[in-house]
Amino acid sequence: MPTDVFIGLDIGTSGARALAINEAGEVLGSCAEKMQDDAEDRRDPMGWRAAAFIALGRLIAQIEPMAVRTICVDGTSGTMLPIDGAGAPLATARMYNDSCNDPAVLQVIADHAPSLSAAHGATSGLAKAHVFAKVPGVIKVVHQADWIAGELCGRYMSDDNNALKTGYDPVAGRWPDWIEKTGLPIHLLPSVQEPGTTLGFIKSDIASMFGLAETTMLMSGTTDGCAAFLATGAQAPGDGVTSLGTTLVLKLLSDIPIFAPEYGIYSHHIMGLWLAGGASNTGGGVLLNHFSADEISDLSASIKPEAPLNLGYYPLSKPGERFPVADPTFAPLISPRPEKDAEFLQALFEGIASVETQGYRRLAELGAPNLRSVRSVGGGAGNTAWTKIRSNALGVSMPRPVNTEAAYGSAVLARYGLSR
Repeated sequence: MPTDVFIGLDIGTSGARALAINEAGEVLGSCAEKMQDDAEDRRDPMGWRAAAFIALGRLIAQIEPMAVRTICVDGTSGTMLPIDGAGAPLATARMYNDSCNDPAVLQVIADHAPSLSAAHGATSGLAKAHVFAKVPGVIKVVHQADWIAGELCGRYMSDDNNALKTGYDPVAGRWPDWIEKTGLPIHLLPSVQEPGTTLGFIKSDIASMFGLAETTMLMSGTTDGCAAFLATGAQAPGDGVTSLGTTLVLKLLSDIPIFAPEYGIYSHHIMGLWLAGGASNTGGGVLLNHFSADEISDLSASIKPEAPLNLGYYPLSKPGERFPVADPTFAPLISPRPEKDAEFLQALFEGIASVETQGYRRLAELGAPNLRSVRSVGGGAGNTAWTKIRSNALGVSMPRPVNTEAAYGSAVLARYGLSR
């Protein structure tokens, strides 16, 4: 008898990836399909659907289709579109980073949204919902992951994570009353469930298309960021994930929600816990202001993590910090500069590691659990010298991520949904 199979479907900014795991979390197959390069094409929901279905079809060709039990979809946070009663798109989508330029909409949200809500700002899902509420024939305004899952099962519902920036209250578990005070009818927003909750069985025509059993279930999904966190294997309070990209992004599992908008911290409800995080302006972008990627690689071989320089750097490209300090005038500190380039790079590494340590401490001060482990992702995660410097500063275990693909995290959520 074939083992149960769980599929994660990740809809990103440039394409879709489908990935299958078994009960043990072993990857059984993975396929990706790119979208068109044109920015407007990437706003076309039919382009999302085409890429998702191609990736899904190629994946299913690698596995036993009748063994697939559940499918879960993640999408870019804050990407939305209006649909009619049959689920057909009524306009080009607005992507996660598209802004609402109507000052009246932004003002009415600012007037009514509580300070702790994630619905503030020109790129919020709620601002986009206001714009789409004016589209003729609109029945619902849904998120990207909602729509793809709906195309598979016929039910266009949402989840706590995608709905957060649209004003959903994950603590109360409902759309709050203040949303209607902004002028948006709540009936235009989708029903919301916790991530990993059963949406329904796959549509019979879709099951036939892919050779899947009609008992295959769709689970409510999540955002791409939350899915990427789940992919790492972090699963207990105190487990953190640091993304070492252009900026430094920290995420930490907590047993209680943490909301501190002054630091850009909001909490996603996922798998019975809360995922809180913050983003600093330090990170790899600062390193690239001074060295090329090749130079960083070459110089790192000369760094001696066991002999810290302790120069007290706070590396920033320009004044202003969000987290763990909230100060738009916060000044960079990257002096004195050692004569040797390798030592200067080491001091920058140490400075970023110090900010990372302060960030996790800030989360603890706000009520999150103390850090117990950190998994690292992003371009800087493979730098051995930097990792050792960070390990010395953090003082916790640093296990390797189980996986770094958001689709893997969605597959984990699909598996979780069957067992809850």
